[in-house]
Amino acid sequence: MKQRLQIIIPLAIFTLAVAARLIPGPRTIDDSYITYRYARNILAGEGFVYNPDERVLGTTTPLYTLTLVAVGALTGGAEANFPVIALALNALADALTALLLWKFGTRLGYKIAGAAAGLVWAVAPFSVTFAIGGLETSLYVLLLTAAVYTHTSNRRILTALLASLSLLTRPDALLLLAPLGISHFTLYVSHSDRRPQTTDRGQQTATLLEKPTTDHRSLFTEALAFILPAAAWFAFAALYFGSLIPHSILAKSLAYHLPDTAALTRLLQHYTTPFLGHLTFGVPWIGVGMIIYPFFFAIGGHAALVADRRLWPWIAYPWLYFAAFAIANPLIFRWYLTPPLPAYIFFILVGMESFIRTITKSRDVQTGTPGWRARMNILLLPLVILFPLALTLRGWTLRPDHGPGRPAPEMAWFELELLYRQAAQILSNEIGDHPTSIPVLAAGDVGVLGFYTPARILDTVGLNSPQALAYYPLDESYYTINYAVPPDLIFDQAPDYLVLLETYGRKGLFVDPRFEESYTLLHKIPTDIYGSDGMLIFKRTP
Repeated sequence: MKQRLQIIIPLAIFTLAVAARLIPGPRTIDDSYITYRYARNILAGEGFVYNPDERVLGTTTPLYTLTLVAVGALTGGAEANFPVIALALNALADALTALLLWKFGTRLGYKIAGAAAGLVWAVAPFSVTFAIGGLETSLYVLLLTAAVYTHTSNRRILTALLASLSLLTRPDALLLLAPLGISHFTLYVSHSDRRPQTTDRGQQTATLLEKPTTDHRSLFTEALAFILPAAAWFAFAALYFGSLIPHSILAKSLAYHLPDTAALTRLLQHYTTPFLGHLTFGVPWIGVGMIIYPFFFAIGGHAALVADRRLWPWIAYPWLYFAAFAIANPLIFRWYLTPPLPAYIFFILVGMESFIRTITKSRDVQTGTPGWRARMNILLLPLVILFPLALTLRGWTLRPDHGPGRPAPEMAWFELELLYRQAAQILSNEIGDHPTSIPVLAAGDVGVLGFYTPARILDTVGLNSPQALAYYPLDESYYTINYAVPPDLIFDQAPDYLVLLETYGRKGLFVDPRFEESYTLLHKIPTDIYGSDGMLIFKRTP
């Protein structure tokens, strides 16, 4: 029976993870289309560019972009179906992450917690939403989790390679790679300093560490495994783009207008609801979660350290992530909340299992009741697996109110992207498939519009358009919400078309008398998203 479970459990976790992403189908997020446009331009021979002849790195995920290019080259070239490719890649990545969580639990002796973590990750809305949304999040999380797993398996060269690839997927990987590197170096020093000891009989005693001493040649190979992929990309970026840092990082630091504690507030809400318990028990559950989840995490982290001290970087990672983003205070997009969740969820569940084991063990000693240990699983199964899984599934809806009518996470909201698709169709009909001159289209959300129109894009936030940064920071009086458009940017650059939610220009661009003289309303798509009075499509007046 145990052997069967060793096959059934991982198969069930893998199958559930894949199904939970294929059933909803692609519900692609606007930012994903930016990466798709880079990949399509590479395959079309335009180079690693968003707009032809503009060498601007507006994506923070070069590895994911090149992965899409590699798969796209085999499945249609520049005409490849990138949303479907991304869905397939992400479904596989998340399924493998779920299996690694199960493997971690099995290795540490917390099989129920491992199975629970794998099942929860398979259906977690913060996992599924961005997999079907086409972002790099799934690959990024897999690479981080796999790097920790191989680190604890003493597979040093593979760990170094995975660490390098994770850095090329998202630069904030450094929040895990830094402590992982410290742990790696500490273990190397421990191996180097320790010498086998002999007993009176001449027999060598075993070292405390599992592997033999690491030689310098091995360390050199590990260094190459980390340095070469990263160095190759950074050398290319320096020569091709003239910068090692993605332009979008600088743009985000200037364009968004936020209260000083915006990120801290959002992170606190997130860390107190890892299983979305507030959807079942209401807002008061956030206060409960603020106590119980750090409590169980502390127990689980301690239990994991007792079993394997090499796990400390993974235990520290959720809190380093929390601190870094709270201090930096960026605009917290939903997908920024996903990377620390696998470790956070895993150690909470280990803590729950460890806590229940302690309780049942003490009762067994006090009462002497025979068979109590056997009945322990009756508590463990519903509390460690069913309860978190049931809470997490509350984040799903059987019939979404927009897009395909198949079950999907409620947070897999892409109504705005569907509106931009309508706007892209209107503009494509207006421009024509083969314009004699390529028009310039200005917008704040540029993903869908850039992918589905033949226009050059003027990104008013500046992620892909360096010329926009000269107009930031923008006076706060222009903001209704983020993405307020600097009026002078539009009048100086004079784009041929402009697509904006009304709220983006309400206090600035649309009340400037020059705008009415320069642009004519071409079409209005009704919507009240973000409190907006429609999505507006303008054409420059001849």
